[in-house]
Amino acid sequence: MTFIHRRPRRHALALLTATLLAPVAMTASAQGKYPDKPITFVVPFAAGSATDQLARALGQSITEQTKQAVVVENKAGASGMPAAQQAARAAADGYTVLITTNTTHAANEHLYKKLPYDPVKDFVPLTGLGKGGQVMVVNVNSPYKSVADVVNAAKKNPGKLTFGSGSSSSRMAGEMLKQLAGVDILHVPYKSNPLGITDLLGGQIDLMITDTSTGVPQVKAGKLRALGYSTQQRSVQLPDVPTIDEAGVKGYDMGYWFAAYAPAGTPAPVVARLNELLGVAVKSQAAKSFFDVSGSEPWTTSPDELAKFQAAETQKWGKVIRAAGIEAE
Repeated sequence: MTFIHRRPRRHALALLTATLLAPVAMTASAQGKYPDKPITFVVPFAAGSATDQLARALGQSITEQTKQAVVVENKAGASGMPAAQQAARAAADGYTVLITTNTTHAANEHLYKKLPYDPVKDFVPLTGLGKGGQVMVVNVNSPYKSVADVVNAAKKNPGKLTFGSGSSSSRMAGEMLKQLAGVDILHVPYKSNPLGITDLLGGQIDLMITDTSTGVPQVKAGKLRALGYSTQQRSVQLPDVPTIDEAGVKGYDMGYWFAAYAPAGTPAPVVARLNELLGVAVKSQAAKSFFDVSGSEPWTTSPDELAKFQAAETQKWGKVIRAAGIEAE
């Protein structure tokens, strides 16, 4: 009798176990087929911006790899905060990816008192995508022929020289120059770097440290003079121009970066798959064309490496912003 009663109990236990494991098996199966529908790339900047161009190049490659469409959704404005908020609130299923920069994930928390998203808690890092630098430029008719000329002139005439900026990266590049060189240069804000370049060409300001896509064409056209490059390595577009560090401002290093994030809670297998897809996409011909034209460089990471890099960058940006006396809005 004992033997007869155990078999139904074992059978019931088996049925219960199968029932409990069924959702797990279905989830694993769904993840195994990922992606099986279009993916949306949320971009915090306007169509035609560098981030947008990169997102579209990456999306083209991912479509080729997976046969699934990638939709680029531009949500520009407010330093990328609305886009980051939208991505953070999206379903954590791998079908919404934020293609962004240091603006939303390193600078904003120091520039604004309240963010509608948490750059760490609300996201899972996927991979770095690219890095770029900025170029210090003056009018071709300027008396300044080197970074040292600018520094010396600023020391002799505190507060008399002016630098323009139309982005957080450009502004912080100028503030870092002031801090590391120990000089006082007056900041002139613009709504965009191209507007600042217009005034630089017209002689209304003395210098800018601007993104290469804005500055290099003017340098190659003979309208601006390049004095230094903002990262620790020289620009492939301007190989004869020294880094600002090489030019005498030791420790200077202020670039920008692109990276990809998914909403927090995205399953680990999906994160791994996105890391793989994006890693291949960064090496695609479409992405190479973007990097060549923009002067930036491909850069990929593991999710953990991106998390550590983001933490270090956030600390660096915060230090520069605090030292500059910039109060959060």
